[in-house]
Parts: sequence; structure tokens; C-alpha cells
Amino acid sequence: MTTSAAASVRWRLRQPSVIPGFGLTLGFSLAYLTLIILIPLAGLVWRSASLSGAEFFAILADERTIKALEVSFGTAFIAALINVVFGVIVAWVIVRYEFPGRRIIDAVVDLPFALPTAVAGIALAALYAPNGWVGQILNVFGIKAAFNPTGIVIALVFIGLPFVVRTVQPIMEEIDREVEEAAATLGANRFQTVRRVLLPGLAPAILTGFALAFARGVGEYGSVIFIAGNIPYVSEIAPLLIVIRLEEFNYGAATAIATIMLALSFAMLLVINLIQAWSRRRYGHGA
Repeated sequence: MTTSAAASVRWRLRQPSVIPGFGLTLGFSLAYLTLIILIPLAGLVWRSASLSGAEFFAILADERTIKALEVSFGTAFIAALINVVFGVIVAWVIVRYEFPGRRIIDAVVDLPFALPTAVAGIALAALYAPNGWVGQILNVFGIKAAFNPTGIVIALVFIGLPFVVRTVQPIMEEIDREVEEAAATLGANRFQTVRRVLLPGLAPAILTGFALAFARGVGEYGSVIFIAGNIPYVSEIAPLLIVIRLEEFNYGAATAIATIMLALSFAMLLVINLIQAWSRRRYGHGA
């Protein structure tokens, strides 16, 4: 009986998958991720570990470093929130309405993916500069939209919008319109339908889009430096500070700042993923 039970256990553990090649593809995936992601990140941490604890915390406590991190994470968070609101609206318009030019608008959403970030930064700086087309109008109202943190938020909204739209759009397409009609039949107004019927189903996708837009915004460089002004303690982002430290041949400080950014980004994305998992369980979209 014992031998038979052991054989049964081994058989269950080795039971072939419906899709063959699991072992080979898993090994390739792990090797690829190790070479492309884990080894470079491990090298970054190892290089920063060459600093003493006092040196590392001195870099962390430096006022310029703290301010650059605040600017990077703060503007990325604000831009991601803005993209959540307008990204859901854009996805709603594309999915729920038929109108001339709909396919063009759908294609324009992906433009930030294809456009080089430096080109986007130059274009935004030209538009929102005090003498630009949009900047001149904003100046009338006393709003300076370029060469300050506001300009950074504008750039991050531009490059982050597709992440929210393309994450929410497929889920929104799966929601049957009959569900909204049933809610209206039961006496729900439009606000109640959106809040109680649509948003619970879209919440995991919205959180995913927010996380992607936020992560992209934290590490963005090319589209930001042209419109930020790059003023230390005001509009200097952490990636730019890393480049400055590298140009000064201060590799220890550069890797230390990068490691701090890595740790903060990982922690925030972990929290977002935990909230997303809770949302899926709460509304029946996951285990």
C-alpha cells in the first residue's frame, strides 16, 4: 500500500500538462528574466553595497537627493491619478460610442508609445513655454505650465495615458450593456450605475493601469528634462540627478540613488498589487 501510494503521489506530481513543453518554456523564461532583469538589478545593488552604511545614509539624507525623489514620485503619482480619471473616460468613449473618427482617436491613444520621448519633450516644451501657443494663453491667467513641476506632470500625463486606456478598454468591452440597462430598470440613476455596477468590475484594471502609468512616470527621463527646467531643489528629477552624479564620476552616489528608487518603486508597486488582489477577491474577479 505504501509503495502504491508513493507511486500515486509521484504520478500526480509528474502528471503532464494539457499544453506540452512546460519545463522547457519555464526554464527559458527564468533564464531570460535572470539575464535581462535580475542580474542587472543585482549588479546595481552590489555596486551600491560597496558604500559604507554611513556613506549610503549620507547620500539618502542629502537634501538634493530627497527633493529629487519627492519630485519624481510626487509628480508621477499626480500624473497617474489624472490619467486614471481621463483614461477611463477616453476608454468609455471609444468602447461605448460610434462616431466619425473613432478609429483615428483609438489610434492616437497609442501615439506616446511610438513617439520618441525626446521628441515628445521638445514638442510639449514648445507648446507650454511662456511664448508657446498654449503657454501664452495660460500666462494670461497667471499659470506657468513649463520649467517647473507642473511641466513634469504634463509630460507624465502625456506618456502615461495609453497605459490606463489600454488596460481598462478590454475589460470595459466585456461588460454587457444589458447590465447597465438592468440597473436602470431597477431604479438606479447614471451615477449609481457607474459607482455600483461599472466601477467594481473595472477596479482591478484601473489599479493595473495606475500602477503601469506610475511606474513609467517614476523612471521617465527623455520627455521630462526638456519641460522641467531641471532646477535643483525645485524641478530636478531623480533620474537626472543620477545622470549628473555619473557625469561627476561619482558612481557610488549614482548607484545609491538608483537603489533607493528601486526600493521605493518596488514597495509602492507591491502595495498597489496587494490592493489589486484584494479588489479582485472582493468583487469576484479572482481566487
